[in-house]
Amino acid sequence: MTARNLCCSLCAGVQITGSLMKLFSFIIFIPLQIAFIPLMMVGILLTAYKQIIVSKRLGVSQTAIEIINGRWTMHIFGLRQDNATAALMAVLPNTSRFGLWLVLLPLWVQARLAGQPQIYPRIPPVGEESIADMVPARTAHFDTIIGRVIPEVDQFVLMGAGYDTRAYGHLAASGVTCFEVDQAIVQGHKRAMLDAAGLSSPNVSFVPVNFEVDNLFDKLAQSGFDASRKTLFLWEGVSLYLSDEQITGTLALIKKQVEPGSILIADFYADRFIQTMGKAKTNQKVLELTNETLDFGLPFSDNWQQVLSDFVSSQSMQQGESHFLGTNHKAGPYAAVVEMIC
Repeated sequence: MTARNLCCSLCAGVQITGSLMKLFSFIIFIPLQIAFIPLMMVGILLTAYKQIIVSKRLGVSQTAIEIINGRWTMHIFGLRQDNATAALMAVLPNTSRFGLWLVLLPLWVQARLAGQPQIYPRIPPVGEESIADMVPARTAHFDTIIGRVIPEVDQFVLMGAGYDTRAYGHLAASGVTCFEVDQAIVQGHKRAMLDAAGLSSPNVSFVPVNFEVDNLFDKLAQSGFDASRKTLFLWEGVSLYLSDEQITGTLALIKKQVEPGSILIADFYADRFIQTMGKAKTNQKVLELTNETLDFGLPFSDNWQQVLSDFVSSQSMQQGESHFLGTNHKAGPYAAVVEMIC
């Protein structure tokens, strides 16, 4: 047998073994998932109680918990190494790792047997992203753009930072000065939890902002922000809760104040997504508990690439890298992650 034939035989053997393991993983998963249904319901109720009720009691955003839950899930399933998120999750009182494990354990077992996640969480092929894939897919796109542009900037501003832990991971050693912008009550809780988790970074400055009355750049300047230095702004998971006037006003302010060549990375959602999610009675009640509503969306149902390009141009910015989620859906994508160059 030639070396080439041997290699082909080995590859075929690996593929067969992989297929058998995937099949075996589903054989194990199905009865395990059925057996876990009562425990899964307990996990859902426990996690929801902490995420919604405890967050309201603390006066912080419950949607921020949704994001850190998703990133913790990516971490434990091996999709995204994030030790800082794992450490913060261990001390947060408004989420439940135990509850999440009750929900996710059958999926975790299936993923381990198959060698990779097959159902959830997953980062699907481009165009096939479902709503359930939103946090993993969106996070992956943001990470890709941040990783590419961070060596080119001196400052990193996380707008509406929530429980984001990027500044406590590999960016902590990057030398980039980080500014976390959020409401004072959210930052107070996060800082207490970071201390409890043993997480710190000398590169991070916390900038409490009341967006209804404060000037963002005045508050940044008070914390050492230098508008003459090239900056990366991250605006993740925020736009859908703002009005058209708030969106355009914030973008105009950034464009006016920053060094040319600075970059804003943001996600924008289809108007149909906003309407569908906003009209759902369950979603309405949950969002109302923490005074959050869905508002801004773009008409992505047709010619979505041009729609996004026109929107970026209307803000006097240039469009860089962009990614759409769910383009294979008959109604068009439900979201986009875009790099906007000032």
